[in-house]
Amino acid sequence: MPLTPIQKQDIIKKFQTASGDTGSPEVQIALLSNRIVKLTEHLKQHIHDTHSRRGLLSMIAKRRRLVNFLKNVDKIRHSTIIKNFSLKD
Repeated sequence: MPLTPIQKQDIIKKFQTASGDTGSPEVQIALLSNRIVKLTEHLKQHIHDTHSRRGLLSMIAKRRRLVNFLKNVDKIRHSTIIKNFSLKD
């Protein structure tokens, strides 16, 4: 089930770096992490859903690329995002 617009706005407000920010790496990582958690729960029940599993792996790879970008740009922002989502460094 996709995020409702209200849920999406709450996530954006929590992780935005400035007012009106919707595209910063922090916001993108937060939205992707939320989708990854929901899709993981779906795949626990529907083991043979290979198409969704491929999408999940794609989202995980995109999140990893965003985290690596943030690591190269600003180490402080990188460390806070790692702590917030309990990701591997």
